[in-house]
Amino acid sequence: MSTDSTERRKAWTTIAIFLVIVTGLSAVFHYAIVNLNPTSLYVGPLMWCPALAAFATLAIRGRKLSSLPWRWGKWRFNLGAFATPILYVAIAYGLIWGLGLGGFPDPETLAEWAGETGLEVSTPVLIAVMVVLIGTIGCIRAASTIIGEEIGWRGFFVWELRKVMPFGAVALFSGVIWAFWHWPIVVFYGGGEAWLQMSAFTVMICSMSVMMTYFTFKSGSLWPAVCFHAAHNVYFDKLFNPLTSDAGNTALWAGEYGLMMPAVTLVLAVIFWRKAKAEGL
Repeated sequence: MSTDSTERRKAWTTIAIFLVIVTGLSAVFHYAIVNLNPTSLYVGPLMWCPALAAFATLAIRGRKLSSLPWRWGKWRFNLGAFATPILYVAIAYGLIWGLGLGGFPDPETLAEWAGETGLEVSTPVLIAVMVVLIGTIGCIRAASTIIGEEIGWRGFFVWELRKVMPFGAVALFSGVIWAFWHWPIVVFYGGGEAWLQMSAFTVMICSMSVMMTYFTFKSGSLWPAVCFHAAHNVYFDKLFNPLTSDAGNTALWAGEYGLMMPAVTLVLAVIFWRKAKAEGL
């Protein structure tokens, strides 16, 4: 057997070990979230399952934790990764508000924010304050659990896939696995047509995977993915979506399972895919 074939076989074995472990670990917390209570008590550990699976796989394969891409890397990749989700979330919700698919701003959210901050200020000032607070401190807090996912998915998994696949296949395959990993929660807590929500969510996740894989390979670091993931979760779930009021059919377009985010992220994914090809990734 050639050296190349041997290395590919070793990589596929490593990938299989990781997927078996992450599936087994995650199943425990998926069960708890679905059947017991979807609190941070279970969500936090679930998000650390990919990292624990990566650590266990490294131990089984006789490799060191230091082999993971821990270095911070160049600032431009981390900042670019942080800014990209803010851009596509802003575009998606700008379209939703501009086309009348959802209202802006949501009065209930503004009242809640005013109560939380204790500020009696104009709406633009209140929104600006919350963007500063949630968009910075919120991202730092979110990173404490997000890093568990990213150590596993972008710190370990995509690098193993890269040994046996080109960039596009790595991005899509890891994206599909990442989407499947979320599916139990989508099915049980989506609150709508499961097939439509799962399809929309999967397109969004796979599109995000293309962008995150690009930043990961360009930087040689897992930190851009952490920055990207934190910005996506916070600006999407904590800022833009709460500021959107129902206009009658808003749920079809907005939110984690709506149609607008997959559409916008898909366009950006094509752009990043072409950049990766042009840059030899």
